[in-house]
Amino acid sequence: MHRFFEWTAAVALLVTTAALTSENKYSIKPAKNLPPKELQAPIAKLLNDSSIQLVDGKGAVVCEIWFRKELPAKATPEQIKNGLTYRDLDESTLIGAVRFGQPVTDYRKQKVNPGIYTLRLGFQPMDGDHMGTAPYPNFCLIVSAKLDEKPDLIETKELRELSAKAVSGSHPGVFLLYPTAEPKSAPNLVSMANDTWVLAWKEPVTVEGQKAPASIGVGLALIGHTTAE
Repeated sequence: MHRFFEWTAAVALLVTTAALTSENKYSIKPAKNLPPKELQAPIAKLLNDSSIQLVDGKGAVVCEIWFRKELPAKATPEQIKNGLTYRDLDESTLIGAVRFGQPVTDYRKQKVNPGIYTLRLGFQPMDGDHMGTAPYPNFCLIVSAKLDEKPDLIETKELRELSAKAVSGSHPGVFLLYPTAEPKSAPNLVSMANDTWVLAWKEPVTVEGQKAPASIGVGLALIGHTTAE
């Protein structure tokens, strides 16, 4: 309980700073909410028992994020020493879960309906169809909670198909991941160019089931779209 109030105070300070510098269009706040009951139990137990809410300028909750307690990495001691990146995680790794309280659009401007979704790591295919569509090749793919049955890794093709169902289209529902080399100790909201808003946080890491002396920064663009179209 003590740690939650310390974390709450730190987030409140960061939110205040963001509001002063970004015209208060969006802000974040912590909430002591358990993972949604719509999530499968094996997935829910890997998530924190508190969340971060993204709030718009009118005070409405756009979405609520539950982070994973620890992320499993495939890293050597040298890689840990030099700093971990998304590529030190397996594709399809469960990152967390999100509840959208109102209709939103993903990075490709695809409609996402209100509901509960898991967030899984995805890498942009290295082909001509995707060149120049995003500044970074790392994304969170959303999967409807009712279709994501367990936290295990998912074959890439299956993950993309499951994610496409979340937006009722042929392309996965994707939210861009920014590199965050030096994440702050508490979650913070960063205003980027092109009206992009990135929720950044620090994730503890395990290697081969053991807690590693390192963490990885996650920067999830909850608001923002590709400029390629």
